[in-house]
Amino acid sequence: MGVKNLWDILESCKKTLPLHHLQNKRVCVDLSYWLIQLQNVTKNPALKKDKIYLRNLFHRLRALIALNCSLIFVTDGSIPAIKLSTYRQRLGSSSEVSRVELNSQSTSSLPRNKGSEFSCMVKEAKILGLALGIPCLDGLEEAEAECALLNAESLCDGCFSADSDVFLFGAKTVYRDICLGESGYVICYEMEEIERKLGFGRNSLISLALLLGGDYSQGVHGIGPETACQIVKFVGDDNVLHRITSEGLAFAKKAKASMKQGQVVKRNAGKENGLDHKKNMSESKQNPVPDDHFMQVINAYLKPRCHLPESAAVQRVFIPHPFQRTKLQQICEQFFGWSPEITDEYILPKIAERDLRRFANLRYASSDLGVGILFHEIPVTCPVSAVLKRRKVHGRECFEVSWEKVDGLKTSTVPAELVESACPEKIAEFLERKDEENNQKRRSKPKKCGNKSAPNEIDRQLHELSLTTEPPQGITNQNLTYPSIVETEVIDLLTPSPPLRLCSKVTRCQQPNHQNVDDAIDVSESENEASPEHARKARELRLFLASINEQS
Repeated sequence: MGVKNLWDILESCKKTLPLHHLQNKRVCVDLSYWLIQLQNVTKNPALKKDKIYLRNLFHRLRALIALNCSLIFVTDGSIPAIKLSTYRQRLGSSSEVSRVELNSQSTSSLPRNKGSEFSCMVKEAKILGLALGIPCLDGLEEAEAECALLNAESLCDGCFSADSDVFLFGAKTVYRDICLGESGYVICYEMEEIERKLGFGRNSLISLALLLGGDYSQGVHGIGPETACQIVKFVGDDNVLHRITSEGLAFAKKAKASMKQGQVVKRNAGKENGLDHKKNMSESKQNPVPDDHFMQVINAYLKPRCHLPESAAVQRVFIPHPFQRTKLQQICEQFFGWSPEITDEYILPKIAERDLRRFANLRYASSDLGVGILFHEIPVTCPVSAVLKRRKVHGRECFEVSWEKVDGLKTSTVPAELVESACPEKIAEFLERKDEENNQKRRSKPKKCGNKSAPNEIDRQLHELSLTTEPPQGITNQNLTYPSIVETEVIDLLTPSPPLRLCSKVTRCQQPNHQNVDDAIDVSESENEASPEHARKARELRLFLASINEQS
């Protein structure tokens, strides 16, 4: 839970960021929070039996892996002594808590029941994460405190948690919720934004926890969120903790009286959050607060029990953990009933995309340092061997690529901008290859020819014949029209039936006047008996006309 009403107070600082915001970041995850969230989605006992919560966790992890988001699972350790009373109230009459003395002054932290149903869920999630290369850090007490410490020490870029007291432990960037899909997003809160907009630093937030109540304190009766915020702002972030520890409950009353005198509080604020002196004194006698109670709460937030950054446990999680393909196949077959092929289909494209992002980061880092390394001289092999096709997935430009040395995966589709940033040379090769293929298709494309073009060619040849051939002497165009004969084309005049092609052409010609032609031939022969050449042409023309007459 964290601090009462704190999420509502921080509502104005909430930011909804695209899921792509988590690209190339290292994020700590309060694993219990994720499992509770996914478990609430599947309240049906039958779905719990099918481990739907674990399947949803798997799909959430694969989406973040594709973005090269490095995750670190953090689990809860023992229950802090100061939280035992709150823990008992949540569990009711739990035998786990009733076995121990609940006096926070004399009781150490309580180990959690590792045999409970929820502990088994956490164990399964850790096994799944380890097969995917996600390490897990088992916290000493509060998981959100360990996440906040790693974030405060800049060992991670942010942390996932729904407990609002993660800010009180020192977190800088907190992701409260996540949604997957094409329009996926994360809900983010920045401590810098909280200080700028609301004026609340870490000390102020701890003061709000003391006034409003939370996991470690019951709060002050009669003070609501609005009044608490006004009191904290009135005192200031630097002095508020000192005032609380030195004055106790009287701090709230004095601060409220001072605000009234300074006309800081509105007139109707007293009606909503008014504090009756006599009533408060009687309640204080009924629920006495130890003198050092506030200091214990403050120390619980400022000095939580956590693994130090230089400890072996913390250093171990920052060692690269490999992806275990065979182990993951066995886990998915055991938990989900998937075949190895289905598991590979789900996870291998995401692993390959992650490797490509890492390669892109390497190139960007080298160019940012001013080291101009040629593509073929990069010591790390590019995961993409070739770009195959252009694709569009949900309106997004993508490339289908083939992978280099990715066991079990030949091709997959990745965003176009990722390929452009990682290996633009592969895109250039793809475009050159496409241009060459298009040129080859143009060169190898056959010319259109056939029956449709044959008549055009014949008409052209006949037209040339008609232009180049002169009629015999004595025969004019007025009394004779016939197809011209070219010496280069051999026509067998003795054939009773000319070829079909010639016949079709002749039938379209104007029919000659045979009587006039015969007379002209006789005159030509009589006038040119001394010329054998004219006589020969006259005989050929007579035979040609005879064949035409025979066809008609």
